[in-house]
Amino acid sequence: MNKKWLLPIFASFMIFSATPIDNAEAATASEVTDTATKYLGIPYSYGGTTTSGLDCSGFTSKVFSDLGIKLNRTSGSQYQQGTAVAKSDLQVGDLLFFNTSGSGISHVAIYIGDGKMIHSQTGKGVSYSSVDDPYYWASRYIGAKRVATFDTEQQAEVTKVATAEVKDAAIDFTVYASRAEVAVQLAQALNLDTSDKNTKFTDVKPTYAHAGAIAAVAKLGIFEGDDNGKFNPSSPMTRAQIAKVLVLAFGLEHQGEVVTFADVPENYWATEYISIIATNGITAGKDNGNFGYNEMLKISQLETFIERAKQLKK
Repeated sequence: MNKKWLLPIFASFMIFSATPIDNAEAATASEVTDTATKYLGIPYSYGGTTTSGLDCSGFTSKVFSDLGIKLNRTSGSQYQQGTAVAKSDLQVGDLLFFNTSGSGISHVAIYIGDGKMIHSQTGKGVSYSSVDDPYYWASRYIGAKRVATFDTEQQAEVTKVATAEVKDAAIDFTVYASRAEVAVQLAQALNLDTSDKNTKFTDVKPTYAHAGAIAAVAKLGIFEGDDNGKFNPSSPMTRAQIAKVLVLAFGLEHQGEVVTFADVPENYWATEYISIIATNGITAGKDNGNFGYNEMLKISQLETFIERAKQLKK
């Protein structure tokens, strides 16, 4: 063999054996965010690859598989895919890698913009975190890989979506109730059939953990989506919003005189709903005479309100 052939042959081998970046037509950046967030709340399970439980690389593989992109199975092998990206040049959809074990790459997440990531982590399942979290993730960050490029014309919209999700990410949903949590508790309280997991909402797929509950309450007209047809399952609810939901869910009507609160404007959209749950003894408001209509609803408050509403039906 002529030795001069070796270099071009070797170079050709390297070119065709390298892992390519998927074409932009595979998905848009907003679809990455939408697809990833539909798995919020799925519990962490070591070695898990289904909606019953996902580990970190099982989650990233699942999301990218939904988008038509194949990832390797483990975080270490996923790090071998795509091209390296500087932390300052991160884009939505980039994979982020961390050393959480002290012996190399052991965790992977998906970047969703504005310094935030979504991943399946021990003890929390699929949830949000800050890439630069000074208490944990920042010191364990190894690098990022871009395994697919997405439609750059949609980056402005993606940033808007990601920012909205990030605001929700800062909320402790072990304390405050998300829309999905409210749907689940109402479905249980009303003994609704949650077997149908097909919803009319574009951001709630049948594979989402709480799809059945969301579909059930939506069928009864208890919940509606936004102008874009989304349910926004991970968004928090206000005390004013839960007043309307409770009235619709339990068919409540005024009992006695109208009840007013100092902080609720007379012409506010939820004034009547707030008055109705007050006249039914579901809430007495706060000690200062306010209702706190624009405050986020706590899970403990939700449970109390639902229990009181159930008692009215006995």
